[in-house]
Amino acid sequence: MGTRLGVLLWSQATDWPAFVGAAQRVDELGYDHLWTWDHLYAIFGDPYQPIFEGWTTLAAWAAMTRRTRVGLLVGANTFRNPGLVAKLATTLDHISEGRAILGIGGAWFGTEHTATGIDFGSGFGQRLDRLDEAVGALRTLLDGGAVTSAPEAHYAFDDFRLLPPPRQAHMPIMIGGSGERKTLRTVARYADMWNAMGSVEKLQHKGSVLRVHCESVGRDPSEIEWTVGCKPVIRDTEAEARRVWEAQMAHNRTPMSDVEDDDTFWVGTPEQVAGAMIARRALGYGTFIGEFAAPYDDETLERWIGEVKPMVDEAV
Repeated sequence: MGTRLGVLLWSQATDWPAFVGAAQRVDELGYDHLWTWDHLYAIFGDPYQPIFEGWTTLAAWAAMTRRTRVGLLVGANTFRNPGLVAKLATTLDHISEGRAILGIGGAWFGTEHTATGIDFGSGFGQRLDRLDEAVGALRTLLDGGAVTSAPEAHYAFDDFRLLPPPRQAHMPIMIGGSGERKTLRTVARYADMWNAMGSVEKLQHKGSVLRVHCESVGRDPSEIEWTVGCKPVIRDTEAEARRVWEAQMAHNRTPMSDVEDDDTFWVGTPEQVAGAMIARRALGYGTFIGEFAAPYDDETLERWIGEVKPMVDEAV
């Protein structure tokens, strides 16, 4: 299978026409999937910037695109009861005529929970336990089953089921995160897609841990689509790409000191970005999801799929 590419459009520091226009351009260029965040405050730089809500964004995009799959990378499990999430995803699947992906994670941004009064749980471990319970229920619901919770469970389902069911016979669930003890165990149990980030060495290690979890639950790790998150900026020279990157960060009120050491920003020439992708493909990560900050960079959108992807496919 050739390299698969998706695009995540940052939902902060943009206006609606630009946000929609970029989504339609992603669709026109032939990307495999289109994502946005699930946050209530901006997560890069100053949190008090304009930011659009995730699920309503996906519904609008689904009506305005024709080919690309749509999803959150990833939904915050703390924000909503998983029964509501199942209904949202099902409705999105009907709007998009079967293009929905249900993305979900444990949630991490305490500031937005404090500001809204949404329960953040007692700690990361508890949130991940709730995530595992929620994803188990979601998988059953999306596959046509009914859910009733155990007495000791956090959620309290009572013979809940989805009517109508999704358009897809098996809607993919994307789980974001690489926690080795809990998150990757949930990935092994339930995920169709998994998103991780970081260096080649880190990704190699996380993949090894996931394989162990898959073995323990009796699942073939090849059943899960391994995806890498990155933030590409592509130009003819590294210096030119850096100027574009710096302008994007300034627009997003993000000091360069906050991102200089972030190895998910791939800023450089087509050959440099292709090299980073080839190294990760060798580890089994065949899908790349590029985050694009506003103002959205049409040149990188065009060159990543039109120029870089063929380099990677030819090399592997």
